[in-house]
Amino acid sequence: MDLEFSPEEIAFRDEVRAFIAENYPAELRGKQDEGDELSKEDFLSWHKVLFAKGWVAPAWPVEYGGTGWTVTQRYIWSEETARADCIRLMPFGLTMVGPVIYTFGTPEQKAKFLPRILSGEDWWCQGYSEPGAGSDLASLRTRAVRDGDHYVVNGQKTWTTMAQHADWGFFLVRTNPEAKMQEGISFLLVDMKTPGIEVRPIITLGGEHEVNEVFLEDVRVPVENRVYEEDKGWTCAKFLLAHERVGIAGVAASKRGIERIREIAANELDGEKALLANPFFRRKVAELEMDLTALEYTELRTLAGEAAGKGPGAESSVLKIKGSEIQQRLTELTLEMAGHYGAPYFRSFGEGDNEHGIGPAWANRAAPMYFNTRKTTIYGGSNEIQRNIIAKMVLGL
Repeated sequence: MDLEFSPEEIAFRDEVRAFIAENYPAELRGKQDEGDELSKEDFLSWHKVLFAKGWVAPAWPVEYGGTGWTVTQRYIWSEETARADCIRLMPFGLTMVGPVIYTFGTPEQKAKFLPRILSGEDWWCQGYSEPGAGSDLASLRTRAVRDGDHYVVNGQKTWTTMAQHADWGFFLVRTNPEAKMQEGISFLLVDMKTPGIEVRPIITLGGEHEVNEVFLEDVRVPVENRVYEEDKGWTCAKFLLAHERVGIAGVAASKRGIERIREIAANELDGEKALLANPFFRRKVAELEMDLTALEYTELRTLAGEAAGKGPGAESSVLKIKGSEIQQRLTELTLEMAGHYGAPYFRSFGEGDNEHGIGPAWANRAAPMYFNTRKTTIYGGSNEIQRNIIAKMVLGL
């Protein structure tokens, strides 16, 4: 595994860096700097810039609209977008259902859905988790009964991120209640405007409307919208989750997070010494940096395996576990730096926001981000489940 960039790769990095500097939406940067909640239009503004450039789906095969980049180029891309604090594109279409469709879908499904995922015309959401079926996803109870050339779907999904904006959703449903749990599930593509679908908001502790409950009552879904075989949707689900877990690691974003912590902790706050002068805090940062470096090498080994034609295996579970834990530790350190200014009720009292001027502006998001990041060790398959996967695939237990 060569860790040095070639001259061609350095030139590519410079091209990416210049493109981001020239094309990242200025209004988006302003909202990020102020800690404002981002809208659907905000996310799509960067998406559309990348689509016009042909860079919106680096990991897709070229024949479906991918860039044709090498694994190293994709790594450079993730590093540079994190370095520039670019927002993460919504993953549900580009990195979740898109790969499922081009791997398992029919020619008609590929022609219908893939171009609109790339362009951003269709916004997707994920219908996996249910009340009582989260980590134990195979126990889901949303039912789909065949009725001619349609399925009639009834059930409930929860923690459905950005479903309030979604045009389409990909749902796991039970089509054979008599089969073993994993063998009676199908993978359906559902038009979210179909009669019988109700989306109810769940407001987070940070005050954002990010996640939702989705209720389905006698929702008719054409059989042609089933991906892969009936009762074989678990194959699609496992494929999707393995790719999602690699992305969840967020190594490049965490590296930028540590840089940001060092920048803030190097300054005095309220006349107190800089936190980096405190050996206990400095040790926490150093330990986090060491763990992140180890995770980065694991990611590079995974990418090298992918370049050699190997799909993500147990490595994706390792990346998910350590990546999500590091993200949580980052938010813990940020909240520790904020101190009492991180109190959730001070969120709108940031520096220069109003007459109160309570605390530095960066502290406004400390508590909401801390709360929200508690979920990272749960979604994409809980870390406890990932440890079981590693035990089976690596240790043979």
